[in-house]
Amino acid sequence: MHNAGMDGASMVGAKVSLRIDGREVCVAAGTSVAAAIAMSGSPVTRRSVGGMPRAPLCGMGVCHECRVCIDDLPHQLACQTPCAAGMRVVTAQSQEAR
Repeated sequence: MHNAGMDGASMVGAKVSLRIDGREVCVAAGTSVAAAIAMSGSPVTRRSVGGMPRAPLCGMGVCHECRVCIDDLPHQLACQTPCAAGMRVVTAQSQEAR
């Protein structure tokens, strides 16, 4: 688990850099992984059993549509996970390209 090591006051204006599907993305500290994925260009996080693209829906961890692999841990909820420096995120989009 990543620990940004910052209190709320020192996070103002802070940025973190992480990798989403191999691409470096820089976002404001405290941004959820789901928001970072959406800002990176494609909101698709996974595919349904029928192959349809899925994206975060509820934003509160109930729908599980935002599941991604974070730092080699599968099925992490992107909407409930804050971005951390050096984090590696892999979506279903990236896994399909392999």
